[in-house]
Amino acid sequence: MAAARSIGSLTVSFGLVAIPVKLFSATQAGNAISFNLLHKTCGSRLKQQYVCQKEGVLVERDDMVKGYEFAKDQYVRFSPEEIKAFEEVGTHAVEISEFVPIESIDPVYFDKTYYLAPDKGAAKPYALLVEALRQAGRCGVGRWAARGKGYLVILRPMGDVLAMQQLHYAADVRRSNEVEVPKPEVKPAELKLAQQLIDQQTQPKFDPETYKDELHARLEGAIQKKVEGQEISVAEPAPEGDGKVIDLMEALRASLEKSEKARAEAQGFGPRKAPKRVEEPAKVARKAGKR
Repeated sequence: MAAARSIGSLTVSFGLVAIPVKLFSATQAGNAISFNLLHKTCGSRLKQQYVCQKEGVLVERDDMVKGYEFAKDQYVRFSPEEIKAFEEVGTHAVEISEFVPIESIDPVYFDKTYYLAPDKGAAKPYALLVEALRQAGRCGVGRWAARGKGYLVILRPMGDVLAMQQLHYAADVRRSNEVEVPKPEVKPAELKLAQQLIDQQTQPKFDPETYKDELHARLEGAIQKKVEGQEISVAEPAPEGDGKVIDLMEALRASLEKSEKARAEAQGFGPRKAPKRVEEPAKVARKAGKR
């Protein structure tokens, strides 16, 4: 795999310590498969055009201006110079304003991630910040201005590397209590079985290498067949569920047995090994009632 290429440079500062760093993208969009729009009859690629809804004529980019709709079909116009004046000026610097426990930031706020590497002469203060954050279990919070926008970011250690994570602002994140969720009674026996199922499927840590993008692999295979002139078969869609309400206790018990069987096979015991006996719901209920 080719070495990562720096996409810019920044200066990270906390207190009076300034650390020049190089910026790297942590993710790669090149892995995505995209399709172009073609003319169905001749296969030529299509280009996007803009049509005036009032006059029905094509409009060139030189004749376009941006507008904000403040009421139905009513707009205020902004020139490119006016919009440019509102943009944040790139500072090429991230000043840490506070440190917070990393677990205090809900992942719903996480956005794009970058890696930071020390620039020339910055290896010592860089390593110091990474190790100090790791031992403290904290991350640094700051702001970064780039591409005309201001971003809220955190700096957190990932192994020996300092990661810069963009965060959504609070106004951009919906509160979970905006979603209406009914609150039915959860019986102790049901909870016990659910906890057993969770315990059976628990791993020491998350390993992303365990999960592969199966859709990406199928698309690559289909594209290669098309390039070679082969036809691809389209499978019939799987039938949807009948919508019947299942017996929750029975579903949990069946899930436990299936999970235990799969784990036994993965450990090399073979499919014939008897799964761990699941306690009957009545016994679970009696035990829960005694507590």
